[in-house]
Amino acid sequence: MDLYAVLDQVVDLVRQRKRITYRLLQRQFALDEVTLEDLKAELFFAHPQIADANGHGLIWTGDADVTPAPAPTFAPAAPLVPPYSQQVASPTLPPTGEAERRQLTVLFCDLVDSTVLASQLDPEELRAVVRAYQDTCAKVIARYEGHIAQYLGDGLLVYFGYPLAHEDDAQRAVRAGLGMVEAMGPLNTRLTQERGVQLAVRLGIHTGLVVVGEVGSGTRQEQLALGETPNLAARLQGLAAPNTLVISATTFHLLGGFFACQPLGTPPLKGQAQPLAVYRVLYESMARSRLEAVGSTGWTPLVGREQEIALLVERWAQVKEGLGQVVLLSGEAGIGKSRLVQMLKEHVASEPQAWLTPCQCSP
Repeated sequence: MDLYAVLDQVVDLVRQRKRITYRLLQRQFALDEVTLEDLKAELFFAHPQIADANGHGLIWTGDADVTPAPAPTFAPAAPLVPPYSQQVASPTLPPTGEAERRQLTVLFCDLVDSTVLASQLDPEELRAVVRAYQDTCAKVIARYEGHIAQYLGDGLLVYFGYPLAHEDDAQRAVRAGLGMVEAMGPLNTRLTQERGVQLAVRLGIHTGLVVVGEVGSGTRQEQLALGETPNLAARLQGLAAPNTLVISATTFHLLGGFFACQPLGTPPLKGQAQPLAVYRVLYESMARSRLEAVGSTGWTPLVGREQEIALLVERWAQVKEGLGQVVLLSGEAGIGKSRLVQMLKEHVASEPQAWLTPCQCSP
């Protein structure tokens, strides 16, 4: 979406809602600070019925004769960061002042040897390199519908599970982390040619309970998660070797066998009294479904399902005799439906000319 299309949508939005904050505009249209300033300059110049609300947002003044503020000169606008998903509506933030208790997977990413990098480059060159790194990471994060809560110098604090929650947020976070490491390859190829530098990142991920709400005051308010979860994600990042991803045991148990991980023991973590098992994520497994992923970690024994198994095997025998069958298998979550399906799949797979296609709904 180009800036003129965004401009038209913002005008319509302000006309309908009468007032809207700059913060929500940035989230709705994925605007960075420079692009937001360019958008404001164009709004105040071309649409006198829209005015600034003391630096907090835009208000609709109707057809009143509002003298537009002189448009300042700005640097060229940076490309718009892609929205979280072109198929998913932009997440809605909670009303101002409300805090939420959420289960959150937090990813913390940091550049390796950024102090050395700063000593090698002119400040303007350093800014260009850091922005290229941030833009590269932001594209990967958007692909998995993560939310960049803060740019901390050359670090990134990313939430999976807020403001938009998914049942597989831990998996999304890990996929994003591996994707960011992979994206450093093409970025380094370009930076080596243009600047003569190479970048490496460290990443840490932890999952836990937080309270998310506004912190700060005045114009310096931010939606941040408070609790030990972000702190532990940052500590885990500090344990990672360059271009590797380290996760906590809590996150590891939520991955469901979709990733190959290497245990790193229980290294001491600053501020953590209890030992915490950590893992290095090596790569994503080749499992095509949740059933395959769970099977890679070993199935639990099937107990007390002889009647259901006998019924499924009987229906399959009728299919082989030419009598088509449909079986509806229903029950509460965790009762063992997937395990029965896997049992039937293994039974049928040993026979010739069997075509099996396990499916599941998307998150």
